[in-house]
Amino acid sequence: MIGLIPFPYFCSRKFNRHMYKGKKVIVVLPAYNAALTLKKTYQEIPFDLVDEVILCDDASKDNTAELAHSIGIQHVIKHEQNKGYGGNQKTLYRKALELGGDIVIMLHPDYQYTPLLIPSMVNIIGDELYPVVLGSRILGMGALKGGMPMYKYIANRFLTFAQNLLINYKLSEYHTGYRAFSRKVLEGINFEQNSDDFVFDNEMLSQIVFAGFDIAEVTCPTKYFEEASSINFRRSMKYGMGVLRVSIGHFFSRMGIVKLKMYRR
Repeated sequence: MIGLIPFPYFCSRKFNRHMYKGKKVIVVLPAYNAALTLKKTYQEIPFDLVDEVILCDDASKDNTAELAHSIGIQHVIKHEQNKGYGGNQKTLYRKALELGGDIVIMLHPDYQYTPLLIPSMVNIIGDELYPVVLGSRILGMGALKGGMPMYKYIANRFLTFAQNLLINYKLSEYHTGYRAFSRKVLEGINFEQNSDDFVFDNEMLSQIVFAGFDIAEVTCPTKYFEEASSINFRRSMKYGMGVLRVSIGHFFSRMGIVKLKMYRR
């Protein structure tokens, strides 16, 4: 069951209609136990560009949803049962499209990625240079400088190398959680078909490339600290195997050997 939590009229920024060149900008926050970092993340969002913010609390054990409500987030959705990272994003993208979002930016509320890059991402999509923008931790060595564990960095490089070969694209990484999409992209892929787990991110990028959309990357500093979300080694191994499965499926679909359901509209 999904419930919307109301918020006080006087706390909302809802009526600050800015838009970027007539395009509505929405930031979506997939949240799970984010109470310690949510306020800091939210306060750095550039509201001279951002029209709406949506947070989906995936059955947190802390007071994430209540805090989101109290700091004035316009749309707070609470999953009564944990649906997973991918399931959280599905809820957010559905809501963003329902609200008329033209540019939708996914920002993790754990303060691992800086909201200060939002203007750059909005400019790229709003000026129709690219329909997708990724905040890359690998460009500029931001990942290691920010404290990414070495085993994760090595796995990232290996998986990205394999993905670039199999998918026939060229990205510095496929594993960042900082992403911006045009409405056309979200409506042009079948993200509802994807996993509810962490591999959702990779399935989505695979769909985007398969559908012929171009992707831009911007250098993104990142921070690894105790409160920042991270998956453990066992989950990382499961994620890595899922990434390879997606990439191999993309390759066979690209070659015309099979046509997986996730690539159908």
